[in-house]
Amino acid sequence: MEFQILEASATHLKYAENICEMMANAARERGTGIAKREPVYIEGKIRDGKAVIALKGEQLAGFCYIESWGHGKYVANSGLIVSSDFRKTGLARSIKQKVFELSQKHYPESKIFGITTSLAVMKINADLGYRPVTFSELTTDEQFWKGCASCKNYDILNRTERAHCLCTGMLFDPEKHIAIATKPVEKEKRWQRFIKFFQKKITEKKITESA
Repeated sequence: MEFQILEASATHLKYAENICEMMANAARERGTGIAKREPVYIEGKIRDGKAVIALKGEQLAGFCYIESWGHGKYVANSGLIVSSDFRKTGLARSIKQKVFELSQKHYPESKIFGITTSLAVMKINADLGYRPVTFSELTTDEQFWKGCASCKNYDILNRTERAHCLCTGMLFDPEKHIAIATKPVEKEKRWQRFIKFFQKKITEKKITESA
């Protein structure tokens, strides 16, 4: 499929309500968290040039935006969403790549992080050079964590004093990053290492919950 994947601009403000509705629908489908956002918030990101939108003709196909925390020391690529009509087309990967590049453009020295429950997003992040980390390595900015309050799993985050939740934290540190290998075999090795980490984390959670 042919998509337009663009840095969002004022011409895309008309999609803000549809974007919020798409996010809410995805959260219900997954049964896990996508922080609720209002159209005015999405409009602000679009006006600031800190969002990426995907279109199929005039139809909204996907969206993602940038948030900065800790006075710009940390950046998050948030709200990644793809229309149910266009899933499993590789669109999510293309959007992530575009918003990753946009983040580096605006914040070249910042650490880029994300929290997600999606294994597909984790793989995309791993291919971009993110590594799985504990929540303690992410921003301590209170405003970021307040953004999780609309998630149905927020009580887990609170009970564990932000040590654990159903999301996995991932971080790209430009100072520590080694150029991403282009050979498929190297990418596969990196992904397998991440899978082992993820499986270990799930096991630890089960042990904690049963204790």
